[in-house]
Amino acid sequence: MTEATDADDDWARQITHERRAKAEQFRDSARSPLPESMRGDEFPGLAYFDPDRTYRFVLPLHEHDDPETVTVETTADGEQTYRRWGEFTFEIGGETSVLQAYRPADGSDRFWVPFRDETNGEETYGAGRYLDLEPERDRVDGEWILDFNHAYNPTCAYNHAYECPLIPMENWLDVRIEAGEKDFPADPAGSHSPESN
Repeated sequence: MTEATDADDDWARQITHERRAKAEQFRDSARSPLPESMRGDEFPGLAYFDPDRTYRFVLPLHEHDDPETVTVETTADGEQTYRRWGEFTFEIGGETSVLQAYRPADGSDRFWVPFRDETNGEETYGAGRYLDLEPERDRVDGEWILDFNHAYNPTCAYNHAYECPLIPMENWLDVRIEAGEKDFPADPAGSHSPESN
């Protein structure tokens, strides 16, 4: 077995492990975003595309000279503030796409990379999905790991009681991202206190 194959196997195993841990947390934890009626034995599970390395990119972040403060609307008619810090350019299926990376207004150095794509409303959650990038985990030799296999649903996909930021239109993609989390396989009805994403 080659070194590259070993690395691929380790990568796929890690993704599978993370998905299993998330499912357990959703099913069993008191901090689960699911309504209590969907936890424990009633847990419907979470759905994913199979891990696909073609949706994993190692890219430079082209930082904007003067990061602009942007206001993002939420599902509860509220607003959240971010700074449009830079952008990633990548190619899927022969199409070049660009995603903006946002930093929270609290000054932290992580990035929020929300996106919509052509799978929304069919295989995936209609309002879009998120990626979170942490420098200590997702940065290698000055570049960033943009891995759509880690794309996840906002909490609103599981429970309408939550308030989630909507995807800015500049991050709506005209391609299919067949990676990461699929739509939640149950009706997200629930009634606990709203929280942020």
